[in-house]
Amino acid sequence: MEALNLFDDVIVGAPITEGIKYAGSKQKLLPHILSLAKKVDPRTVLDAFSGTTRVSQAFAQSGYTVIANDIAAWSAMFGSCYLLNEHPKAHYEPLIEHLNAVAPFDGWFTEHYGGDPGDGSSIGPDELKKPWQRQNTRRLDGIRLEIDRLHVDPIEKAVLLTSLIRALDEVDNTLGHYVSYLNEWSSRSYKTLRLKVPSLLPKTVAHSVYQLDIFDLIPAVEVDLAYLDPPYGSNNEKMPSSRVRYGAYYHVWTSVVLNDKPSTFGKAKRRLDTSDTLSASVFEEFRRNETGKLIAVEAISKMLASLRARYVLLSYSSGGRATAEELNRIILENGKLLEVKEVDYRRNVMAKMSWTNEWIRDAEAPNREFLFLIEKA
Repeated sequence: MEALNLFDDVIVGAPITEGIKYAGSKQKLLPHILSLAKKVDPRTVLDAFSGTTRVSQAFAQSGYTVIANDIAAWSAMFGSCYLLNEHPKAHYEPLIEHLNAVAPFDGWFTEHYGGDPGDGSSIGPDELKKPWQRQNTRRLDGIRLEIDRLHVDPIEKAVLLTSLIRALDEVDNTLGHYVSYLNEWSSRSYKTLRLKVPSLLPKTVAHSVYQLDIFDLIPAVEVDLAYLDPPYGSNNEKMPSSRVRYGAYYHVWTSVVLNDKPSTFGKAKRRLDTSDTLSASVFEEFRRNETGKLIAVEAISKMLASLRARYVLLSYSSGGRATAEELNRIILENGKLLEVKEVDYRRNVMAKMSWTNEWIRDAEAPNREFLFLIEKA
């Protein structure tokens, strides 16, 4: 079939956004996400799995009214900071200066996540690996307690907590997640934790932030464009069913936000509520249902069918649970595929593909991210 060129190429530069080290970060995809969005000219956009909110921030700076949603409490804090704040940077500078001067102490975070570098860079065999050096968890304990003591409103608190998380991200001893920690202290872990005011966005329209399961959110919102980036279940058939789930990678950020001093388990001191049996997303499900269809794939299909949106922009990885054929099936069952774009992270290039099935033949190659622009049926 001859490829149909539905749209001319639209090149959109991505605005500057802020975040933390994150396995699902879409920072490199932002120009392509914005370019595809511009082609359908939406006014309202849903970022349904917002994570660090980089995509939400980019949409907001591009003039769209944004609804950001994520089940994670720390993501909701980021959304409130970057989408709901109405104060200028100067409003927060005295608060941040005050928090940086708070006296450190040995509290819950130091007990669970603080390590001693000793007289060298190696973590000794008798000491469990930790995500931060004690000097910084002691500062974390002091600052987190003080944030709760301050007389600030929920949006102001979200800005302060976002600042704290971003500061912790800059002095950690990890590869960017919190289910295992480095054997050798990273060079950045020796730096002193210091908060800075986030790069706050001017609020020109009324954005919204939710912390809901996607299927609880869908009945409550109607938008022109929905951007979907669900957590991926591995397509590796040998992957054990008890693997760490996506949400558990960032359990520490939940504890920083809630400051609830939860019970923990394992060497990484994960929250009990992030155990594999409690925190799994249906989109990470590895099993098939009674009809032989992958549960994760059927969840995507249900989401597409239920969304109250004229257009959908779906992000999916070649490492995801769905095969190319299955993904193509559920897209065509729920709408019209307008355009596909594909990123090969190994080559770091962007390839434009047509609305036809041409993309399927290359979809099994590793390290590729697909963006599907869909018009809902």
